[in-house]
Amino acid sequence: MKDFIKQAAHVRPSANQLRLLTETPFYAFIHFSPNTYTNLEWGTGDEDPTIFNPVNLDCDGWCEAVKSAGMKGVVITAKHHDGFCLWQTKYADHSMKKSPYKNGNGDIVKELSEACRRHGLKFGFYLSPWDRHSELYGTDEYNDYYKAQLTELLTNYGEIFHVWFDGACGEGPNGKKQIYDFDGYFELIHKYQPNATIFNDKGPIRWCGNEDGSSRHAEWAVVPSELCPNCEIQTEPGPLNGDLSYMYNMDENIGSLSNILYSKGLVFAPSEVDMSIRPGWFYHENEEPHSLDRLFDTYLRSVGGNTTFILNIPPKPDGTFDKKDVKRLKELGEKIRGSFSANLAEGKRITIEPYRGSDSQCTVEIDLEKEENIAYLEICENIANGQRIESFFVQRFNDGRWENKFEGTTVGARKIVRFSDEFTAIKLRIFVTASRDMPEFGKIAVY
Repeated sequence: MKDFIKQAAHVRPSANQLRLLTETPFYAFIHFSPNTYTNLEWGTGDEDPTIFNPVNLDCDGWCEAVKSAGMKGVVITAKHHDGFCLWQTKYADHSMKKSPYKNGNGDIVKELSEACRRHGLKFGFYLSPWDRHSELYGTDEYNDYYKAQLTELLTNYGEIFHVWFDGACGEGPNGKKQIYDFDGYFELIHKYQPNATIFNDKGPIRWCGNEDGSSRHAEWAVVPSELCPNCEIQTEPGPLNGDLSYMYNMDENIGSLSNILYSKGLVFAPSEVDMSIRPGWFYHENEEPHSLDRLFDTYLRSVGGNTTFILNIPPKPDGTFDKKDVKRLKELGEKIRGSFSANLAEGKRITIEPYRGSDSQCTVEIDLEKEENIAYLEICENIANGQRIESFFVQRFNDGRWENKFEGTTVGARKIVRFSDEFTAIKLRIFVTASRDMPEFGKIAVY
């Protein structure tokens, strides 16, 4: 068992996974389709394409709003379930060709990808496998059609940082459900955009299990291979004989020691938290953006909880963002920057020592040199070498003794500890009480 736990400690991310987790953990989703004009969330596929007419399309304004929140990339719904394509595809007329926008010559994907480059944002796309318009859906030929469209998006719009698939699947006109050729889809992405990360229910970037911004109390990127067969197995099977076929992304403790011991092997598959700035994914005039507190809390629990965070902002029918959403994004960015701009531990002595000779427990002492007001602590493992920490305390030195202020579980790429009440301290200590191997730390910051 000890050998297996040591192996678990050294399950490593791919270069693409590492880049997303550490460089681009916060990015935007943009849901835009005929649904924007019909007030639906899932289109039927028989909408009149002439209703799609964003007369004031402002992709530069989108990018400015996204950047104001601190996001680093944008993912557009190039095609949602209704099958309407936001680009000039060669393979379907149910597309911008039939839109009045620019007399049928518009290309939303092109305009946004170019705007992203102007504003220093990464660009990605969502291509719904479910197509409620295509007569090919439910047949083997549909996969060829889908891959042809996927190839267009992968080859005509510059560097792609993220490709987003969901698992929605319905019946085609023939009454049969489509069997998606995800292996073939992935092969095209690896061929044309080898640096792109892929979101899919089964990895390499996996679904968090909900669409309301919730995250787990303990989030592991190292999970059983049964959960994410799209990822490379990096360990031997667990030492206990059992079965994890019941497991799904909605389960709470998928990476816990009690589960992985029954696995057929472990993979690295970080979670992505997704939610919309409003209750719906598409724009509905009667909805209001979520509160600043809810959005900031989601940021802390996702980006600050070993996941990435994709936040949707739906354009209005005229192609602009609602002013209320733009204001809320600016407020969110100001809140994030204001909370994490001044690292009180910068240049201070940080001492890391094994705890009483242990090879899997340690203490990290931070000497702030003078009394400081403490609101947050940021801890990062060197995730390139694996995720290891299972539990920890945060303590302050007060009246000659160490006093517990927070009890946590996993750390991973980034853990932002938000203390329930601000307090003052000269010294802080992170006491790692359980780890799968001696922790390796990256950034440690105090705010």
